[in-house]
Formats: sequence, structure tokens, C-alpha cells
Amino acid sequence: MTASATASPEEMSGRRALTHRQIMLALSGLLMGMVVTMLSSTVVSASLPVIIADLGGTQTAYTWVVTATLLAMTVSTPVWGKLADITNRKVLIQSALVLFTIGSMLAGLSGSTGFLIACRAIQGLGAGGVMALVQVILADILSPRERGKYMGLLGAVTMIPTVIGPLLGGAITDSIGWEWNFYVGVPFAIAALYLLQRNLPVVVHAEKKKLDYAGTVVIAAAVSLLLIWVSLGGSEFEWGSITSYVMVIGAAVLATIAVLVERRAKNPLIPPRLFSNRTLVLAVIASAAIGIALFGTGVFLTQYMQLAQGKTPTVAGLFTIPMAVGSLISSIVIGRLITKTGIWKRYVVGGTIVCALGFFGLGTLDASTSLVNVCIFMALVGLGMGPVMQNMVLVVQNTTPVKDMGAASSTVSFFRSMAGTLGVALLGSILASRVAELIADGFAKAGIDAAGNGGGAVPDMATLPEPIRLIVESAYGDAIGHTFFMVAPVLLIAIVATLLLPNKPLGTKSGIEQRQDGLTSLEADADEPSLLDAPIIVADPADGDAVAVRTPAAKTSGR
Repeated sequence: MTASATASPEEMSGRRALTHRQIMLALSGLLMGMVVTMLSSTVVSASLPVIIADLGGTQTAYTWVVTATLLAMTVSTPVWGKLADITNRKVLIQSALVLFTIGSMLAGLSGSTGFLIACRAIQGLGAGGVMALVQVILADILSPRERGKYMGLLGAVTMIPTVIGPLLGGAITDSIGWEWNFYVGVPFAIAALYLLQRNLPVVVHAEKKKLDYAGTVVIAAAVSLLLIWVSLGGSEFEWGSITSYVMVIGAAVLATIAVLVERRAKNPLIPPRLFSNRTLVLAVIASAAIGIALFGTGVFLTQYMQLAQGKTPTVAGLFTIPMAVGSLISSIVIGRLITKTGIWKRYVVGGTIVCALGFFGLGTLDASTSLVNVCIFMALVGLGMGPVMQNMVLVVQNTTPVKDMGAASSTVSFFRSMAGTLGVALLGSILASRVAELIADGFAKAGIDAAGNGGGAVPDMATLPEPIRLIVESAYGDAIGHTFFMVAPVLLIAIVATLLLPNKPLGTKSGIEQRQDGLTSLEADADEPSLLDAPIIVADPADGDAVAVRTPAAKTSGR
């Protein structure tokens, strides 16, 4: 075993850029920011069927309420990440929190699904910033070796809103109305902003660069068109129609243009050089597969519990607990093991295998499945997700130059979000089509006239006559089980990708320490100036005075 895998992080680095107290104070604001974004989303998840039914929406609208947030988050993630490499990260994460909160408060005023979808898009823009920037800021203040433990803590803390969110959302919906679900996160947002302002260090590059506006526009257009095609295909137009072909060709053309634009850009949004890093490529593939599984679970399990099992939003929220608890336990335990031993690969591979087993189990669901079995399958999914989600970013950061840390971290999140968004949209479209077929078959066998029943709308189960309700429950149970089964093979791709990841030992210097020493985790291209050629200012969060100023220094290799 190598020395880097046996010695403690403190022994390897010899010093810290920040004390433990400073790290924990800074981490408190980051954790609160993650909590507020997740809480404002999870409190809504359990009540979405009620919200859509109350607003008179369809299954397509249901899917778009979810995908609008994911689309905005996906498109904005690389923008936030790139901005993190060229400007003030502290201001960026505070701006993202404010934007997310505004979107949440406006969503509570929704009187139509269209307005709600627009507000969810605003939420997504803010969430993209928070999710991307937390990872980048952690890389500033913690070494990769130390980050294993703290990322385990991050994963554990973010499980809190995953557990209490659906329960709280269900209780609010059943008592005072779904509108209040969107306001519950506001006090936490205010607390997060205070903690960040008070405790988060500022890392600013003196050299300023312009954002790649052309690349941003083209990438956003390509992703958006692809998502619209997947979301509306099979319902608004046939998959084999001219409209479908035009959208696919258009998305492909825009994606090609995006590649050309990024190759020519002086400061590309997603630097092409990143994809010469084998670790990043494999992590992107694995994260994309995990993204489909992660986003699909939350959306379709809620529908299953309410529309197939006939449970209330509150009870449906209870069944997210096994997955949350499984993820909480595995993220804490594995995070500490990674920091203690420096070994990470076995846990990432094992996590993807366990997650795949959980989805194969979920693929057997129907309206008569025992709720005990549902809990077991969900627990397996959570146990598998815990070691994988945060550590995919960790292993990429471990092999990325400091100057590209924001872009590389956000690239992994971007492809995970894009795959999850496209996956949910595609699976939602398939689900809607299969539910309609099963309901029609059920009505035909029961001799019930289908006219006036269904029509693509998400049903209010409490108002349906008994014979129709049983048919609808059976249809949703079988269709959602089929949808989960389609996700399971995707996770086999994640298993292969994680097996192929280079098993590089975790570094022992934080981003701030690497800047101070004039080091990068990879040698920069010889003909390309490094951001380390510009002075780096690390400001104290309390008074703004500079606590470290690094002028250009000669590079040395190693960590």
C-alpha cells in the first residue's frame, strides 16, 4: 500500500490552509445552502399529484413541472462553474440562493401549470448555482483526502430534507394547502445567506476573463431542444413524425456547433481539454447513468405510492425514508473510510452494484406489491447512492488543475443533470403512454365506456368510482414498475465505467494550499497561461482583509 493511502491527511500535507474551526464555520453555510435548495424541492415532490390535479394539469404538465427545474439547473450548471473560475465564488453562491428563493416564493402564487413551470425554472437556475458552487468551494478549503469525510457529512446532512421534506410537504398539503410548501424554505435561505456572509472565505483571481456567451447560448439551445423533443414525443407528436425528426436533427446540429464554438473560444464554457482526462470522461458516463436513476426515483415513486397504492401525500412521503436513511448511513461511513484509508474505488464500484440491485427490485412493482418489499428496494437504492454521488466529483477534482476546478466539477454535474432531465422526460413520456394503454385495456375488459374518463389528466383518486379507481391503480402500478425496470440496465453502464476509473491516490493539499504553493494537480498545457500566473487573494470573511496574497511563482510537479 502506498504511503498516501496509509498516512493521515495532516501528516501528508503538513499544514492546513484553514483551521478546523474555520472549515466548520464555512461548511455550516454551505450545508445550509444545500439544505434550503433540497428542502424547497422535496416538500413539493409529495404533493405534486395534488398540485397538478388542482391546477387541472395533464401527465405532460406533471413531467414538465419536474423537468423545468432540471432543465434550468442543467443549462446553468456549467455557467456557474465557469464563473467560479474567473470571479468571486462567495458572491456567486449567495446570488444563486437569492434566485432560488425568489423562484420558490413566486411558485406559491401559481394559478396555472404554465406559471408554476416558469417559477420552477427560476428555482432550477438558482439550484444549479448552489449545487455546482458548493463542490468547488469545498475543493478550495479541503484537500481531496480530507474531502471524503466532509463530503460524507455533506451527503448525510442533505438527507435531512430528503426525509422530512416529503413528510412536511404532505402534512402541509393535507392541512393548510400546497401553496405553503413553496414558502417553507425561506427562513433557511436567510440563515444560509447570513452564515455564508459571516464565515465563507473569499478566493478571487486578480486576472479577469470574459464568459463564453456564444458557447452558453448554443449549448443551452441544444440541450433545451433535445429535452423538448423527449418530453413531447409520443404525446404531442409521433416519434416518427416530421416534427420529431426536425427536433432531433436540430439538436444534433446545435450540439455540433457548440463543439466547434468551444474549440475556438479563448475561454470556453466547457474546455475541450478536460476530456483528455480519462477520469473525467468515465466519471461523466457513470454520473449520467446515476442521474437517470436518482431523478427518476423521486418523481415516479411518489406517483406510485399515491396513484397505485392509494396513499395520501403524507404517507407517500414516509416511503422515502428507507432510501434516505440508507444513503445517510453509507455516505457517512464510506466518507470516513475514504479519508482514513485513502481508498475510494471499491466503495464507488460497490455502490453502483447495490444501486442496480435496488432498481431491479423496483422493476417488479405493481399495485399489489408488499410495502415491505418497496422499503427494502428503496433502502438498497439509498445504500448504493451514498458512496457514489459525491465521490464522482471528488475523483474528478483529484485529477484536475486548480485553474479548471470550477469547470471540471460543474461538467460532471452538468452531464448528470442533463441525463437525469432527459431520462425523467423520456421515462415520463413512456409512462404516460403505457398508462393510457393499460387504462384503455382495463376499461374495455370491464365494459366501461372510456369517453370522459382519463384523457391524459392526472387523476384525483379520491373522486373516482371504485371500479374505475381499481383499473387506474393497476395501470399505474404496472406502468411505474415497468419504468423502474428500464432504469436498471442503465446502471450496468455505471458499473463498467466505475470499474475502469484510474485508481489514483487522493491528494493532500486543498485548492488554497495549491495556489499558495504554485502547484496544480496536473501540469497545465505548456502554451497556455495558468490562472496561477495572476495574483490570488484569499480574503477573511469577517473583515475582508487579505489573509494570503500569492504572486506568480515557479511551478513544481507533484502534490
